[in-house]
Amino acid sequence: MHQGTYTALVTPFKEGGIDFDAYAGLVERQIEAGVQGIVPAGCTGEAATLSHDEQLKLISFAVECAKGRVQVIAGTGSNNTAEAIHLTEKAGTLNIDGVLVISPYYNKPTQKGLFAHYSQLADASKAPVMIYNVPGRTGVKIDAETIADLSKHPNIQSVKEACGSIDQVSDILNLCDIDVLSGDDGLTLPMMSVGAKGVVSVSSNLVPKEVSTMVQCAADMDYASARKAHNDLLNLHKSMFVESNPIPVKAVLSEMGLIQNELRLPLEIATAETVAMARELIKTYGLK
Repeated sequence: MHQGTYTALVTPFKEGGIDFDAYAGLVERQIEAGVQGIVPAGCTGEAATLSHDEQLKLISFAVECAKGRVQVIAGTGSNNTAEAIHLTEKAGTLNIDGVLVISPYYNKPTQKGLFAHYSQLADASKAPVMIYNVPGRTGVKIDAETIADLSKHPNIQSVKEACGSIDQVSDILNLCDIDVLSGDDGLTLPMMSVGAKGVVSVSSNLVPKEVSTMVQCAADMDYASARKAHNDLLNLHKSMFVESNPIPVKAVLSEMGLIQNELRLPLEIATAETVAMARELIKTYGLK
């Protein structure tokens, strides 16, 4: 079962390579804050610019750092089915708790193609599959009906929904009982109010305890407390997307002294305006 707060961890770089020392610190910080899981090598982790070898090393290292204290949901998606299956099979040997698989990007498959893609991948995976529905990055939305059909597969347990639509969440849950997690921090509370079970979060890179608290309050149906936490965090959520993710969140983590402010092309480091915003966020939210 995938429920609660899962942090889509950034991948820190140093002089072109992965900074594993900084990554270990990020993982420990998440565990201390009480999140349910971490997601290495997702979109926020710049998986598109990692080699397959780097991706698998990062996943393996995340498992080693977590030591079973939180779930590790590995990003193993690709724009072609054979490659996604290959990465998923390799990751499945690393004692992970699940895989997060983005729908194929650039190809713009039909719903029939999406169903076949995820079905074959779920057949091959040793770990439970979390579908990642993010049409803003892939160009194609996975329809609620397709997700409902996929939910019949015993190895497909959850979906990260980043369509920006509460109706999409309601439509899915009216058709099946798959676990839905928000893929949009600012919509986590509204999505949970109609039945979502948590979030795969960018903002929790910065405020893991606060995001976890909001999600737990919503799960407990303490909506007054959840609404206050949501409103307190809303400006931070919006700030994480003033430039392409993960440019802003890396700027803040760098200003906090937790990572180097380094990305891989075609992503560039944050503008001066975003760095100034990062410094304000650190003051406003008392980030340490």
